[in-house]
Amino acid sequence: MKHMEPFGNESLTGVILLGFSETPHLVVPLFCFFLAAYVLCIGGNTFLSMLIVSQPQLQTPMFILMGHLAFVDVCFTSIIIPRALYSLLSGDTHISIYGCFAQLFLFLAAGIMENFLLAIMAFDRYSAVCFPLHYLQIMSKRTCMCLVTIFWIIGFSHSSLYTALTSSQPHCSQVIHHFFCDLPVVVLLACSGTSDTLQRAVFTEGFIVIFGPMFFILGSYILIARAVLTLKSSQGRWKTFSTCTSHLTMVVLFYGTVIFIYFRPSSIYTPTYDRDISMVYSVINPMLNPFIYSLRNKEIKNAVRAILQRGRKRLQQFTAKT
Repeated sequence: MKHMEPFGNESLTGVILLGFSETPHLVVPLFCFFLAAYVLCIGGNTFLSMLIVSQPQLQTPMFILMGHLAFVDVCFTSIIIPRALYSLLSGDTHISIYGCFAQLFLFLAAGIMENFLLAIMAFDRYSAVCFPLHYLQIMSKRTCMCLVTIFWIIGFSHSSLYTALTSSQPHCSQVIHHFFCDLPVVVLLACSGTSDTLQRAVFTEGFIVIFGPMFFILGSYILIARAVLTLKSSQGRWKTFSTCTSHLTMVVLFYGTVIFIYFRPSSIYTPTYDRDISMVYSVINPMLNPFIYSLRNKEIKNAVRAILQRGRKRLQQFTAKT
């Protein structure tokens, strides 16, 4: 086997994102899919954010957190999809090393923030179900904004650490078998011995960042389930638990794919399969999140219905005048 000299941080000027280059016959369908997903994600999340901001009845902690999640999802996809669309359209798979690590930094910051937001939302549901009389004192707007600000700082701090670790290593490869600079594939750019050490460091740090909020969510839902089971009415139990179904759906989709991608041995790494799985949390989840909440949330549907009714009345008044 030929010995590979490290490029070094000075000589490695760019990387090649292979993306979907092995399936050239799927370029057009993939371009249409990414474009449709991006339009739906931007449109759905922007509409949800504007709805929450404009409707006074939605100015509660749960919907404020939902608005922040919508913003994170817009950032999530905007970091990835435009570059993927450009590659599919032009065939240019080259990205500068600075662009790659910038994409990695922003993607990790958004991903870590979504992870923490799901944990805050679980605490919100726990407070609403287990302490309904004290809910507004426990989850006030001030508390909500303080938590969001703290976790943004933590998210950017951890993202900076990951990016610094990966960018400071000598690299023996310029090829990434992916359509964006995700952490597992960027780690593999490092030389073999360095890559193993880097993977262990990333795994240890990532375990705390990902599994800490996940176990917190799990504990919250155990307490929620215990509180729901104490209700005498089956209808009351279902009505109470139904307020958590949208959040639970998002939690399962997010953590199911993230754990598979980030926390499995590199010996079972398969570029094509991992690339396809990563599309779930990086493209499909952000696209589906606003629709999951809109379709399952009574307050959101009532707010949309009220806007449509006001619009219909104004249209009738305008047509009557003309």
